[in-house]
Amino acid sequence: MQAIGYFSATARRNGQKRSIGEQNRAFLDFCQRSGYEVVATFADPDDASTAGFDQLLDFLGRPDKAFTVVVIDALSALGPDLGVAALRLLELENAGATVLLAANGADAFKALVDTWAERGEGTPISERVRSAMRRKAVRGEVLGRPPYGYRVGPRRKLELVPEEAVVVRYIFRLYLHENLGIRKIAGRLNEENIPTRRGGRWSMVTVRDILRNRAYLGHYSRFGTTVTGTHPPLVSPEDFRRVQDRLQSRHAPARQRTVTPFLLSGLVFCARCGNKMIGVSRRQTWLTRSGDSRTATYRYYQCESRTNQSACAYNTRRAADLEARVREALASDDHPGPRVRVAGNVDSYALELMSQVDRIEARIKRNRRQVEELVADAAHGHITIERMKALGAELADEHRQLTAELAAARERIHAHESEAERRRHLEQQRERLLREWDALPFDDLQAALRDVVDRIEVDGDDLRVYRRV
Repeated sequence: MQAIGYFSATARRNGQKRSIGEQNRAFLDFCQRSGYEVVATFADPDDASTAGFDQLLDFLGRPDKAFTVVVIDALSALGPDLGVAALRLLELENAGATVLLAANGADAFKALVDTWAERGEGTPISERVRSAMRRKAVRGEVLGRPPYGYRVGPRRKLELVPEEAVVVRYIFRLYLHENLGIRKIAGRLNEENIPTRRGGRWSMVTVRDILRNRAYLGHYSRFGTTVTGTHPPLVSPEDFRRVQDRLQSRHAPARQRTVTPFLLSGLVFCARCGNKMIGVSRRQTWLTRSGDSRTATYRYYQCESRTNQSACAYNTRRAADLEARVREALASDDHPGPRVRVAGNVDSYALELMSQVDRIEARIKRNRRQVEELVADAAHGHITIERMKALGAELADEHRQLTAELAAARERIHAHESEAERRRHLEQQRERLLREWDALPFDDLQAALRDVVDRIEVDGDDLRVYRRV
């Protein structure tokens, strides 16, 4: 059997820092005692480095590797705290490796769970806090934002907002008694200048969510607990049931759906109303003269105001045609000036990149909290270690993907910092798009387009592609 050593500057044993040399000697001693063949070693010689760990994962991903164990000096070699160690253990497990401790050959996962239990390392949201929140939910006390039509009263119970309650009842009446569909209800509310709580326009999603919300029966649900009669209802149980039956009947029987993303999502805008154009797929089936059945799927970009709010005109373009026109426009030197808006000394693209970094970092933190909760559940005996590994595998994959996205976003920010470098980067990306459009993976092609294109405006056959300069 083969063994790989991984050494890190973060490694400590019995509170004492362990040098790379000490970790290496312990690894070699382990292999000699246990009869393992040394095939490779990887190291991160400073606390901030992860290059060695990344190289280790790449090595484990080789198709020709045999059964392999990864040997570490201590759990701390995988990171400065148990949360980071748990994530890295899951990543190594996903790569097909078993991780052992050099001192005694113990399974690192079991050592992690035992250490977590001994130290009382709870999850970021402790069980005590969760229990207190459940007790509040049982009493019908509001946690979080109240639904439209209600506000939080002095005793943390929901109470009516009269002007919003009228709108909720109006929506149920339009759907149930006037037989209007969700899109037409959104259009009616917008035509009558009835704003949402935030002063915006109504959409199909906001109307649908109201029609499905059981809070309007006078029930409050949170943490799997439903308490009845906690606040004034806005709809009768019979009307609510009839609405749910009708909503359900309008859906086709559940089937496996394959969602194919649209290349220009987030970049295309309706030149008539300024709203985004969204990707829409239509599936059509017909009979030929010979009686044979034919099926085709048509993909469009269509004005979101028209689709979700029953507003604006019918502004739509075939997806393949629009994407081909954008490709032609990028190849031309004749293009409109940039639409990059300036905020202080930072343009909107830089702000967008910074916001993207913030969002990815928030998702990474949430991912880590979920991993820590799994370890805590295993440490408290709620789940087995094998169950923890199975549930954590997807989280580990998500973490690697998010880490790669974060690195790519930061690289784009770096390229944007220097004006000359930014222009050179944009031109290189444009040339790459034109050269490799058909060969690039979808995600890479879409990311490159978002680097180069600020905005695409469509008005029927008229098209304007605003490039970043």
